[in-house]
Amino acid sequence: MPGVAGKGVPRHLSSDNDPLFISCRWKANLSILGIDELKTVPHVPLSHPFVERLIGTIRREYFDQVFFWNAVDLERKLNDFREYFNDLRAHSSLDGTTPAEAAGRLPDKPITLENFKWQPHCRGLFQLPVAA
Repeated sequence: MPGVAGKGVPRHLSSDNDPLFISCRWKANLSILGIDELKTVPHVPLSHPFVERLIGTIRREYFDQVFFWNAVDLERKLNDFREYFNDLRAHSSLDGTTPAEAAGRLPDKPITLENFKWQPHCRGLFQLPVAA
């Protein structure tokens, strides 16, 4: 059975104490899939620090500047931001390099001050220099 990113169905799933995660339908779906649910400590939002950091980054850097009109528009904009975040955005955990640079996927042509142009990302919200 396919799962997240083609890795199959997880054995465990960590969730918070939102009412969504206590509904009978939610519990039935997890049971059918054979997934054990692990609950976080109530009123401790830092139980999932990496997820909280990602959600905060998406909100601050993207959704504080753009609107979405429906679920289709939201998904399209999140896919744009995912591509930008996972390939082109500089990350402090990578010493200021981009994930593409860290993976060895460098541009074919070096960028110089005399030879560059701006390439828009996320519908023009972010612009990054590229070789002209």
